[in-house]
Amino acid sequence: MDRLLEMQTFCAVVEAGSFVAASETMGMSKAAVSRYINELESRLTVRLLHRTTRRLSLTAEGEVFYVRCRELLAGVEEAEAELTSRTSVAKGVLRINAPVSFGIRHLAPLWGEFHARFPDVELNIELSDRIVDIVEEGFDLAIRIASLRTSTLVSRRLTNTRLMVCASPEYIRAHGAPETPEDLMHHKVIAYSILASGNAWQFRGPEGPVSARVRPWMYANNGDTCCAAAVAHQGVVYQPSFLLRDDLDSGRLVELLPEYCSTELGVYAVYPTRKFVTPKVRALVDFLVATLPDAV
Repeated sequence: MDRLLEMQTFCAVVEAGSFVAASETMGMSKAAVSRYINELESRLTVRLLHRTTRRLSLTAEGEVFYVRCRELLAGVEEAEAELTSRTSVAKGVLRINAPVSFGIRHLAPLWGEFHARFPDVELNIELSDRIVDIVEEGFDLAIRIASLRTSTLVSRRLTNTRLMVCASPEYIRAHGAPETPEDLMHHKVIAYSILASGNAWQFRGPEGPVSARVRPWMYANNGDTCCAAAVAHQGVVYQPSFLLRDDLDSGRLVELLPEYCSTELGVYAVYPTRKFVTPKVRALVDFLVATLPDAV
């Protein structure tokens, strides 16, 4: 007898609460449902269900077996769905959340090419620097820039960036350059208010990790705003390299403390677990991996 069908029938009985209801769910006769359960118990040499005239209930062994059956059946369903998704056409609305500055600088120029490759995908993009709950808020995928820790989401690294300390040449002439991270306590600081480590900036120096406390005179929840203030000679910033590159190349900003390694961050695509990756999500992630440079 088909073991998979046995497990499906057993789970249907448990979830429906009766052989009659399970027979309707499975599209088979009540006698067939009973036969599957009886033969399953006979093969396992264990009783899985307590049967009375009024109700069914699981035995202790049945409870253990039911949990394992659900896990196995879910795995089969997920495997089939993933295989189907790989052979299906990417189409439909794709809701994406991304950080504001990264979305403007590095993603916006790519959307035209993505559309040319996948014309049946309709993009719905929301830029926000807050960490959204992609499941609760209905996003298919989010872009996160972080040292990603254990998460209930699955993720794929797209590229890398790193946090750097910078100031304008004019600011440095007026206030001097810090020689160690600890010197930042005595400088005017423009802080990113959503930074995970808050006012403790992290470095790795010749003698190991260093955490430097700063006292900002200004906070902003957008990195471009912080960088613009630094270019205007208003203080020191701690921002990712993808935001600072143009200002560094032009000389509007200068890197400080280059001998101290600042925090390396990954740029990730994250999407929910417990559901197969749809063709539209898979298409976008593969496209971004192939298109974005190794570091930004």
